[in-house]
Amino acid sequence: MSDPSGVAARREQVVQRILGDERFALATHESPDGDALGSLVAMRGLLAALGKDVVMFIAPEDLPVPREYRALSLEQLISAPPADISQRTVIFLDCGNIDRSSARVLRDGAHLINLDHHHDNTRFGTLNYVVPEASCTAEIVWDLMHHLNVEPTPEIAQALYIALITDTGRFMYENTGPRAHRMAAELIEAGVDVPGVYRQLYEELPPAKLALYALALGRLQRFDCGELTLASLSAEDFERAEAEDAYSEGIIDQLRAVEGTKVAVLVRELTTGDRKGQRKVSLRATDDDVDVSAIARAQGGGGHRRAAGFSTGLELDELITFLRAAIAAQLHVASDVRPAATPA
Repeated sequence: MSDPSGVAARREQVVQRILGDERFALATHESPDGDALGSLVAMRGLLAALGKDVVMFIAPEDLPVPREYRALSLEQLISAPPADISQRTVIFLDCGNIDRSSARVLRDGAHLINLDHHHDNTRFGTLNYVVPEASCTAEIVWDLMHHLNVEPTPEIAQALYIALITDTGRFMYENTGPRAHRMAAELIEAGVDVPGVYRQLYEELPPAKLALYALALGRLQRFDCGELTLASLSAEDFERAEAEDAYSEGIIDQLRAVEGTKVAVLVRELTTGDRKGQRKVSLRATDDDVDVSAIARAQGGGGHRRAAGFSTGLELDELITFLRAAIAAQLHVASDVRPAATPA
C-alpha cells in the first residue's frame, strides 16, 4: 500500500527505535493539560510493559499538576534531568516547539523522538512522528501500542481515555472523528470507568475553583460586536479566591460559548515559577474563520487552528489592542479595528 505522506514509514522508525533502545526519558509541553499528561503516563506504561527503563520529567514550575489529573499514575515522575540523560532516548509528547517547553533541558538526549499532532510542530526531533490528522497525541500513542503488540493495562487505558476526552472536548470539537470513537470503545472495553473519569475531570470542583470562575466571568468583556470575548485574571484574583494556577482551566470554554463570539480569550497572570508576572493567553476560535494558531505564533506561541496559546509580557491594554487587530486582519481584510463595545 502506498504511503504518500510517509506516516507509516515514520511510525516504523519510531517502533524500531523503541524496540532497540533500553533507557528513555519522557517529557511534554509547559503547563501540561490532559492530552500531555495522559500521553506521558500511557507512554510510560507502554515502555514499562516492554521492560524498558523509563522516567517521566515535568519541570518544577509545572507542578503540581491540575487537580483533576492527579489520579494519573505519576510515581515515576522526576523534576530534574537524569544524570545519564546523554544515554537516554527522550520522547517529547504533545510538544509543538521544544523552545517553548520547560523540558528543553532534556534536549541533550541520545535521540529525540518528537510525537505530536499539532500542525505547526517545528520538527525539532532527530526523529519526528507528527500526525496532524490525529485527534490527540494520545491517539498516536494508542496506535504505537498496537504496533508494539502491547495490551492496554487499566492504567494505560485510563490515561489514554483522559487524554482523548479532554483534547476532543468530550468528543465535541472539530478534531473528533470516527477513529476517536473507535479508540474510546476499545479503551472502555479495557476497563475504563467512564462515570468515574467524568466525575474526576468535571465534578467534585473545589470551592476555590468556582470562586475563580466567578471573578473571571464577572469581568467578561466583548469587543468588535462580540467577535472577541475576553476575560482576565490577575495574581490578586488567584489570591482572593485561594485558587491554584490550574483552577483557571475550563473558563475559556465558557467564554467560547457566548453567542456571536469568533475568538474567546482568557488572560491570566502567572503566579509561580520562572514565568511569574507574565501573562498566559489562551485562545479558542468557534469556527475556521480565524486561525488562532497564527495569532499565537506572532507572539512566540502556537497550537491548533481553533485552540492555541502564548505567554507575554504585554500589559493588558496592549494585549487587547494586538488581539483585536490580529482578529480583524483575518476577518476583515484591510479594515480598521472598530471601537470597543461596552464591557459585558
